[in-house]
Amino acid sequence: MSKIQHFAAPPGIKAPPLSFATRVGDLLFISGIPGFDEHGALPDTFEAQFGNVAKNIRRVLDEAGATFRDLVKVNVLLTRASDVAAMNALYAGAFGPAPYPARTTCVVHALPDPKMLIEIEGLASLVK
Repeated sequence: MSKIQHFAAPPGIKAPPLSFATRVGDLLFISGIPGFDEHGALPDTFEAQFGNVAKNIRRVLDEAGATFRDLVKVNVLLTRASDVAAMNALYAGAFGPAPYPARTTCVVHALPDPKMLIEIEGLASLVK
């Protein structure tokens, strides 16, 4: 049986009862991460929230000894269909260059905080 390694929220961030990521064997499961900044605030713009999501995912990957290149699958949740084009452009820059991880993008009615415009969760392979 594999031991589970848990990765906590950054210091100073009030997170719900969850791990930001968990590692089992060579797999890293990254919880849905919204676009909060280092103080736990959500910026007003989609672009700023996306940038924070990418930064927060990078922090989790770094802590696990991984990079964006190790992502196998991501799920992107958006609250506005009008942000899909901007998300694709920003995503290409943050998660690229190709080949990209497998991805599902959904437009949802709402996320836990009404100010949240995006949340991304992922699965990374830690096989080196």
